[in-house]
Amino acid sequence: MSYPYRITVSSPLGDIVVQGTQTHIQYLKFVLPEVDKETDSLQLPDWDNSCRKQLDQYFLGEHLSKKGFEFILPIDPQGTEFQQRVWQALGDVKHGVFASYQQLALNIGNTNAVRAVASANARNPIWLIIPCHRIIGRDNTLRGYAGGIERKAKLLQLENHQLDLTRSVMINEKTKILS
Repeated sequence: MSYPYRITVSSPLGDIVVQGTQTHIQYLKFVLPEVDKETDSLQLPDWDNSCRKQLDQYFLGEHLSKKGFEFILPIDPQGTEFQQRVWQALGDVKHGVFASYQQLALNIGNTNAVRAVASANARNPIWLIIPCHRIIGRDNTLRGYAGGIERKAKLLQLENHQLDLTRSVMINEKTKILS
């Protein structure tokens, strides 16, 4: 998909590309600089300053207050009606909380849709703001994250989740057992 506006924001976990319309964010993901060759837009979108500021606040740990941290940015994720419902449910997973794919399926009223929920979660176009990194396996394992399982673990630690990664067992590149 082509977006008319694009910015790149540096973070401790890698560069983040944010794209969308003049008024709404439609895409936010971590990228590898050597893979992502596109340049930022010459004209800045309305959300440029607030997006940069909120991402900086997030990575500086300002979300560690008692209330946690919530992004307040204009988003417009593009997807099917089902994906939209899943992404809305992801947005309801608050700072400091985990949810499982099964819980998300229950939250959208379709307990038989666990795999479809996992698929919609994987297609989330606006990482961090729609917090797909807070979804873990029902068996208390970190499951795949398109940005990499190590980055997922670091995001959860950044949000003050107590993960004992020294005792974690790497099952494969996409799964870690949490203690």
